[in-house]
Amino acid sequence: MTAVAPKTASGAGRTDRFYLLMIVLPCAFLALLYFLPVLNVLVLSVTEPQPGIQNYQMLAESGALHRILLNTLRVSLSTTALTLLLGYMFSLGINSMAPRTRTVALFVVLASFWISALIRAYAWVAILQPNGLINQLLMGIGLIDTPLILVRNELGVIIGMVHYMLPYAILPIYANMAGIDRSLLRASRALGANRWRTFWWVFFPQSLPGLAGSGILVMIFSLGFYITPAILGGGRVVMIAEYISIQISETLRWGVATMLATVLVMVVVALTIWMSRYLKVGGGLASKGGKS
Repeated sequence: MTAVAPKTASGAGRTDRFYLLMIVLPCAFLALLYFLPVLNVLVLSVTEPQPGIQNYQMLAESGALHRILLNTLRVSLSTTALTLLLGYMFSLGINSMAPRTRTVALFVVLASFWISALIRAYAWVAILQPNGLINQLLMGIGLIDTPLILVRNELGVIIGMVHYMLPYAILPIYANMAGIDRSLLRASRALGANRWRTFWWVFFPQSLPGLAGSGILVMIFSLGFYITPAILGGGRVVMIAEYISIQISETLRWGVATMLATVLVMVVVALTIWMSRYLKVGGGLASKGGKS
């Protein structure tokens, strides 16, 4: 036994080094291709066009930047709210389907990931424009006399963003709903609660982690969305990502662009940390005392 023990210890040491290497290599990859560029952005925000915090002072003083930030916040919040509402309803419907039908519905949701955001945006332009499908249909049945303005405004941007974000809301919500113990629902009905009370007092609280997780995901994506607002907004609904692109590619104001990018990253990180106080990694809402 004394001869075997050193070999066992040596094998365990090699295994530990192997797993350590598996962790170190991805971390080094992230540091090289993600953290260093982000750090460079942070440095540029306080060194361009000259060292100082004048770019961040502009953030506090510029009315144009205030409008851009307000547009971004308003559109992102509207998109998140509508996406969560529609995503929850869709997930609830999928959860109630027969297994074969549920598989088809989930395939349709997953298939939407294969369609480019650029193609989706231009498709919505074709649908929402004055002579598009929706206006032609409404005019054909006599509900309107003149075409509605549905594109190149905030409404068109929100419609396009909600459509793009729906799969990101549906999948986490459905995954959470699928894990809810059905025996609790049957027990509630057996104790005399109707369908509404069973849903509101038993099912809905247990689906909140999925709803909250989807809200974080959709909000983060919405804050930095570029393609859909740029196309469906037509330059009239400028959000922070599009404004950053303009500063870099057209006006060459790298200091302002990197300052806004830094602020966006800080907001996303702060939002994630704030929500992590109320969500556990394994799912479930965390109580104030740290127990679920």
